[in-house]
Amino acid sequence: MEQHERPGRPGADRGDAGRTMLAERRQRPRWRQRLSTTLELIRANPTGRVALKIFIAIAGALVVTLGIALIPLPGPGWLLVIAGLGVWAVEFHWARRLLGFTRRHVHNWTQWVKDRSLGVRFLLGSVGLVFVGSVVWLSLKYSFGIDVVAEALHYLATH
Repeated sequence: MEQHERPGRPGADRGDAGRTMLAERRQRPRWRQRLSTTLELIRANPTGRVALKIFIAIAGALVVTLGIALIPLPGPGWLLVIAGLGVWAVEFHWARRLLGFTRRHVHNWTQWVKDRSLGVRFLLGSVGLVFVGSVVWLSLKYSFGIDVVAEALHYLATH
């Protein structure tokens, strides 16, 4: 089945702009093209647009809520919060801006740490490990009633 050129489609008498848009689409990974096309089809229908907004809002809220719940524990808490922002950024402009802000600041922090001496990086890593260790210890102590430090000291005293 042959597809006819229609106005508004890439390559349909649009000159350089159409070729540029087509070249940009070819550079994107195939899965992103499929996702983009699917989202465009859903947004073309008013009911689909509303349903997509609701779905994205709920899915993003679930991921962000799970991430916030996991922040005090070691693991991917902040990563899940940022992933939830990424989900929201599909439909919501404010989330797209906040995600860009977060990316810039994480990138700047990473660059700042890379530019420091090995001693400063070691100190920052040590502070991070002490913080994570404290969070794990307090989480275990107050959530499950397991005092790892007391247990370790007791073990060392008896053996």
